[in-house]
Amino acid sequence: GYPADSVENLRFNTLLDGLFHASTYLFVLLGLLLLWRAAHQSQLWWSGKRLVGTMLIGFGLFNLVEGLVDHQILGIHHVNETVPREQWIYWDLGFLLWGALMLVGGWRLWRQGRRASRG
Repeated sequence: GYPADSVENLRFNTLLDGLFHASTYLFVLLGLLLLWRAAHQSQLWWSGKRLVGTMLIGFGLFNLVEGLVDHQILGIHHVNETVPREQWIYWDLGFLLWGALMLVGGWRLWRQGRRASRG
């Protein structure tokens, strides 16, 4: 990414961010397709905890990937660019921490749902 100091740079950064988000939508569609196929298998055990857990895992992974790729590696944008530049890292780290918490919490819920569904 480029510094957000001109309209051209903002447009380019927005384009890159949009392409990244578009690719994540493709993964969401792929996940829905896999869920649809799995729903038609008789050995599938449905559980609310497993559903919410996998959603949190997905949200957490998205935050971690987006935070690392867009914020840290490419520098396309940061979580809060309205604060002084030296504070950006704290917002970015908070975003990554929130993603990690969702991932771990989702994994724990998923495991609880797996145990509950087996009886």
